[in-house]
Amino acid sequence: MSSNDYITRRIFSVGAMATGLAAVTPALAQTSPAPATPSQATPRRGGTLVATWGGGEPQACYVPAGGGSSPTFSSSKLFERLANRNMDGAFEGALAESWKPSADFKSYTIKIRKGVKFHDGKDMTVDDVVYSIGEIWKKYAAASAMTDFVSVEAPDADTVVMTYSKPTPEFFFASTLSANVNYIVPKHVYAGSDPITNPANNAPIGTGPWKFKEWVRGSHFEYVKNENYWQKDLPYLDRLIIRYVRDPAGRAAAMEAGDIHIGVFNPIAPPDIKRLTATGKFVATPKGYEEAVWSTTLECNMRNPVFAKREVRQAIFHAINREFIAKTVYYGYARPGTSPIYSPNKEFFTADTYRTGFDPKKAAALLDAAGLPKKPDGKRFTVNLLAAGWFPENGKVGAYVKQALEDVGVGVTLSVPDRPTSIKRIYTDYDFDLAISNQANPSEPIPTTTQYFTTDGIKKGVPFRNANGYSNPDLDALVDKIKVETDPAKRKALVVEFQKITTQEASLLPLTELESITVASTKVQNHSNDPNYLAAGWADIWLAS
Repeated sequence: MSSNDYITRRIFSVGAMATGLAAVTPALAQTSPAPATPSQATPRRGGTLVATWGGGEPQACYVPAGGGSSPTFSSSKLFERLANRNMDGAFEGALAESWKPSADFKSYTIKIRKGVKFHDGKDMTVDDVVYSIGEIWKKYAAASAMTDFVSVEAPDADTVVMTYSKPTPEFFFASTLSANVNYIVPKHVYAGSDPITNPANNAPIGTGPWKFKEWVRGSHFEYVKNENYWQKDLPYLDRLIIRYVRDPAGRAAAMEAGDIHIGVFNPIAPPDIKRLTATGKFVATPKGYEEAVWSTTLECNMRNPVFAKREVRQAIFHAINREFIAKTVYYGYARPGTSPIYSPNKEFFTADTYRTGFDPKKAAALLDAAGLPKKPDGKRFTVNLLAAGWFPENGKVGAYVKQALEDVGVGVTLSVPDRPTSIKRIYTDYDFDLAISNQANPSEPIPTTTQYFTTDGIKKGVPFRNANGYSNPDLDALVDKIKVETDPAKRKALVVEFQKITTQEASLLPLTELESITVASTKVQNHSNDPNYLAAGWADIWLAS
């Protein structure tokens, strides 16, 4: 019996898991829809769409600093950005009609869309844009992306100019305009208040296709059609309800009963995907996550002297079978990860990196060479492995990683704390030796990806940054070059070099890249048509009769 067979039997009940894997993966391929477009069918107006997602209720409907996927899901239907990115990868104007860099790329001139109103009837003006950029983006929503930002001003009623201290690449700038919660908020609602605690965060006033009606805590948000929306004849629906159901089985039951029409970001368990799609009444698709690719990661805390040696960190990853995790824990809805720039990233991903593929013999040899031989008790050393408790799969991954490391002589004490405790232990107390966590990375690597590796990403108490303490002046200098390189080809070469260094250094690497799934009733038309669909406005979705 191989070690992986043993692990599977001990931890995952291989019969049920294998049956689910064999059945579910083909079902996905057969039921991924080509979302309807007006050219394929005439949109039907009216009706109420009930949506959910594969997570819990947010702490607030809108969180200026982001707050994770849940408040992004709820707030993105109410607020809008200056730009969006489409499924072809092109950036398009939203509340901005256009933008143009100066010759030295140190400033950008933005033309603001006219005729846009907030939900309370007041006009959106350049004053709202200037306030949002200077007071919300810079201080909260995009602080780590705006370290070189100097000022924003409005020279006239149609124009805003953003100025930087250094050259700013066009792709980076457009990515900032279209970032998840870089919204344009009403200055008359937020100015003079603490944006974090402003009561409007729980009943937002935006410019989006949907207007806030009520929040029944523990149950749902209800939004109604914005009759004064600047995009003529949208939205198609009259009401949008975002309903929260605690567990995947409950969501599956609600969908089957017709109480929920669509669920984004893995709303139900893989066996239920197979069961529902087999009825012909539901479809499942991985489309709509191209700009929000999630991963399961493992990082080594450099504060533990044993991880000061690079070969020890590499050995940890060589001991782990990523393919096994992808197939067994995620039922095939994942693929092995190789680089901090994920494989769907068409702009920057390279396969030409250092590979820490599954090789227990190499792992053992590296540990021996590092002066860490097995002791009489069979252990080389012992580590504390923390599997962050915000996704149940993390605990299963942790159970496998524990056994895989023990197979090469590394003792492991595993803990799976709840979300608040996980965040505190990883990002405030640094109370771990190895940590299993998750990331969602867009195409632009600055700062979302790079801040896990740069020295300036080490910010005690700030979640989802460099918690392991890795610091490399050469890598810091490389990232500084990526920030200011305006030639696309040269910039890509620098990001490729970033990947080569980080994969060899192995301070933090993805174990798997996750394939997120949307499940919808066949009545739901024109969905999954945005590369970050969870954070899209949903103006053009409609219900067939």
